[in-house]
Amino acid sequence: MQVSSSSILPPGNVIQAQPLFLNSSALLRRKNGVLYCTMKSTSHSHTQTATEEKQQQKSPQKIKVPPQKQMKEVSKIGADYEAVIGIETHVQLSTLTKAFCSCPYSYGAQPNTCICPVCMGLPGALPVLNSKVIECAVKLALALNCRLSFSSKFDRKQYFYPDLPKGYQISQFDIPIATGGSIDLDLPLEFGGGHRRFGITRIHMEEDAGKLMHSGNGSYSQVDLNRAGVPLLEIVSEPDMRTGIEASEYAAELQRVVRYLGVSNGNMQEGSLRCDVNVSVRPIGQAEFGTKVEIKNLNSFSAINRAIDFEISRQVNLHSQGQQDSIVQETRLWEEGAQKTVTMRKKEGLADYRYFPEPDLPEVVLTKAYMDSVGKSLPELPEAKRRRYEEMGLSMQDVLFLANDIAVADFFDATIQKGADVKLAANWIMGDIAAYLKNEKLSINDIKLVPHELAELIASIKSGTISGKIGKDVSCIEWVGGALGSVSYSRLLGKTMQITDLVDIEKMVDKVIAENPKQLEQYRSGKTKLQGYFAGQVTN
Repeated sequence: MQVSSSSILPPGNVIQAQPLFLNSSALLRRKNGVLYCTMKSTSHSHTQTATEEKQQQKSPQKIKVPPQKQMKEVSKIGADYEAVIGIETHVQLSTLTKAFCSCPYSYGAQPNTCICPVCMGLPGALPVLNSKVIECAVKLALALNCRLSFSSKFDRKQYFYPDLPKGYQISQFDIPIATGGSIDLDLPLEFGGGHRRFGITRIHMEEDAGKLMHSGNGSYSQVDLNRAGVPLLEIVSEPDMRTGIEASEYAAELQRVVRYLGVSNGNMQEGSLRCDVNVSVRPIGQAEFGTKVEIKNLNSFSAINRAIDFEISRQVNLHSQGQQDSIVQETRLWEEGAQKTVTMRKKEGLADYRYFPEPDLPEVVLTKAYMDSVGKSLPELPEAKRRRYEEMGLSMQDVLFLANDIAVADFFDATIQKGADVKLAANWIMGDIAAYLKNEKLSINDIKLVPHELAELIASIKSGTISGKIGKDVSCIEWVGGALGSVSYSRLLGKTMQITDLVDIEKMVDKVIAENPKQLEQYRSGKTKLQGYFAGQVTN
């Protein structure tokens, strides 16, 4: 287990044992050696969360809206009203253990097999901070140009729900680890292109809750605490976005950043990156914000885009009908099948959570030396990579494709470092290699062709040693058959070299004619289709 040297409790801290209360309808039982908490459904203020979980389990066919049509619809709305959008993003960290205990976490593991007294919230169990969580937070804060707090603290966020065993969540409230940053991105060309910069309000550390698994008929729910205590970073944006496209691209850029940093896999389908969107509208020219609505159950970037555009339209329609007072601060769910948002629950205010400092954890103290050492370990980030590719003379379409995936970007960089022509390398990766990866459902790390071999192949085509068609044949052998090694690869290129010396070509033609007198006679008698036969003999 990785723990911070400052996580030992100082004198004066005492263990505060709290009794464990179970709902009268809750039963603890074992099923095939696994501990379950089964709860019969009762009416309470959070029953709609079951709907949210069920919606996430469904996979209805997605409705694709052409980008041009989407932009036209949004521009019509924007004539009189302006949307104001902010996003709260939870990033699940790829640490070996949980935030405050030594339990590992593996997505998809059997329920309640990655738990201990700490993450179960048992009386007397004390949290110990995983130092890797601090490192990940500092990395992300520096990558997002934030101001780091030399001293921050943890707080208890009080609320009661079956998947929160302690009755509170360890989070950060008034003194987060980082504040006041920004993120830069480039919009795709099909949505008009252009550069955007969006503000970051804060980044704070916290732990995840467990998960409810609902029965098919909804009569009971089972609690899986594997996810309880898994470390999260919450990134809160400034309300700087104005369209669904901007919001979805902001979320996509955050995913790229955390993947480049290696702090999270960022997989939305696994819940490693979750976005809650706040949307309000106001008449153009009005300074104050309208009533904001939070949207949950957004499982993809396209869902973020479509949900926001729907919610903007809904609120604008209410404004135009004089019913703006019916827009209340609430949480709404995005229904993928119906392509609309529906009411989930009234939004709690900050006072409802009754924050107070976490008494079982000391403050987190950072030194400048530590910040500098973490800063030196940062890789080249997506924004810097895009600007560097632009300076190479690549088009924005090429830039966005190559920088989108760090593995693809690394492959491209390694290829051009071996001397390959920049544009030809980009064309090969975006063309034949990308098509092969898509058809075979592979990543670029799965193919056997390595950068120096692609560079050698490109150089051979550029010099005219082999043709582009032969180059594709050679590369296909590499992708499917496995790496040949530099010596064998050079031999393969040698066998497929183009012969450009006219004297050598004439000798080969004379030899083929001499060896095929019968076909020559037939050709001379009028069977001109045999010309292809002779050409094939020469090339073979």
